[in-house]
Amino acid sequence: MAEEISGHYFWVSGTGYGSHGENRAPGMSMHTDRRHFIGLSLAGLGGLTVARPAGQAQTGAQSTEPAVVPDVTRRLASYVVAATYDELPAAVRKEAQRTLVNWMGCAVGGSRHETLDAALAALAPFCGPPQAAVLGRRERIDILNASLMNGMSSHVFDFDDTHLKTVIHPAGPVVPAILALSEYRPVSGREFLNAMVLGIEVECRIGNAVYPAHYDRGWHITGTAGVFGAAAACGKLLGLTAPQLTWAFGLAATQPVGLREMFGSMTKSFHPGRAAQNGLTAALLASRNFTSTEVGIEGRSGWANVLSTSQDFGQITDNHGRSYEIALNTYKPFACGIVIHPAIDACIQLRNEHRLTADQIDRIDLGVHPLVLELTGKKTPRTGLEAKFSVYFAAALAVVRGAAGMRDFSDQNARDPQIVALRDRGDRHHRSGDRGTTGARHDRPERRPDAAQADRPCRRQSRAADERRRSGSQVHGSARRRPAGGTGPEASGPVLEGGGAGERQRPGGGGAGRLGDAGRRPFMVSCIAAGRLTVAARDPRV
Repeated sequence: MAEEISGHYFWVSGTGYGSHGENRAPGMSMHTDRRHFIGLSLAGLGGLTVARPAGQAQTGAQSTEPAVVPDVTRRLASYVVAATYDELPAAVRKEAQRTLVNWMGCAVGGSRHETLDAALAALAPFCGPPQAAVLGRRERIDILNASLMNGMSSHVFDFDDTHLKTVIHPAGPVVPAILALSEYRPVSGREFLNAMVLGIEVECRIGNAVYPAHYDRGWHITGTAGVFGAAAACGKLLGLTAPQLTWAFGLAATQPVGLREMFGSMTKSFHPGRAAQNGLTAALLASRNFTSTEVGIEGRSGWANVLSTSQDFGQITDNHGRSYEIALNTYKPFACGIVIHPAIDACIQLRNEHRLTADQIDRIDLGVHPLVLELTGKKTPRTGLEAKFSVYFAAALAVVRGAAGMRDFSDQNARDPQIVALRDRGDRHHRSGDRGTTGARHDRPERRPDAAQADRPCRRQSRAADERRRSGSQVHGSARRRPAGGTGPEASGPVLEGGGAGERQRPGGGGAGRLGDAGRRPFMVSCIAAGRLTVAARDPRV
């Protein structure tokens, strides 16, 4: 006889500045969007319908000769060349500082990983003069290889910042490139932050223009779009003219890097590192009038038309200086693929509230969107890097350890007998009616939590839930006791609720490794993933 503890859960993040939502991207609703990723890729569970933002391109069959939208690359280059630090709103400057601090922590934290040891051992004999540091290590190497190494170290733990509209990790390709360049050619702090903001703006706008079709083709968008951000930021610091930066974008367009097939291996962190190196290379070449096409992004055989089946070039060219994509940046509470964060948080919450241990649990039954299985469906991860992309492992880890930080996704834990045993008792399935097929069984929840539920005060709040609200990472979870055996109707007892989704963040939150920003308003709610978590416990006292 067993008793089921189950609950609907979802995860939100807070972003925004000002009192009227000035930060939202063109065509973006305050209460929907995070664009197609939120509305149709992840949050479309339980019958949720989200309207397509006005002006957004339809995904579908493209003509064999796509129309060339004039001056996309040149207009973007002209904007970057003309933009100044003084034009940046105060909230954008603050977010730039947070982004830089978060990236720095991730880069130093990952600097001793075996991935960096292997990369340096392989390439150090061929590196140039000691022009720039590898953060967290003694080595100094040439700026091109320093940008590669620091980009790898910042992403190796998958703990770095995330632009939720596109799932780009914005700082990873941009900061390593301009940091290395700035060691070789010193710049002021204002120049550095302005270049970083512009680089992130460029990569995320280009990502917006092709997401989700580009990502669905199997490209790792952090690498493929990030190279443009690195080129833009380095070009700004080098003082490139508009024609030169246009060439730099063309050079970036011809150097895409990153396939999603590499997730769970050392090569995933290679993507932002190589994007940083390639973007810096593009800017350096352009500074010496190394020419390229002027339609590298929008040309018929250019980057967007070759790498994506859908394009919305207005996302690149519209409203320059009126909205900033860095204002939508977020910071992870868990060191793994972002689509499994809700499952981890829900498992930790139920574990803590009901004092669950692994030996009490028959199975973990987790309903997720098919994209979760597509990205994190590794059933038997053998290493810590693979475990970051296993929803099976992550749920078991959350129950056994009550945490999912940098040290928790280790090779040792990937082989831990207790975690492995619980992992193998897991059952993950996606919702019927969602796009894609995975071979897993379908299940449709009776109803899905919405923003109204998220705003409802919780009846029970754990210490972990309080911390989530302070940090900006919210989960709405509920647990309901069922009769022994778990097959009958739900008991009439009280619903046990945890989390604090939808509440405005308190001052004092934020910081590296956390989601959202303290004190910001309005609170933009975005549903990243939703589902039903069922923990079948052997102990009827649970």
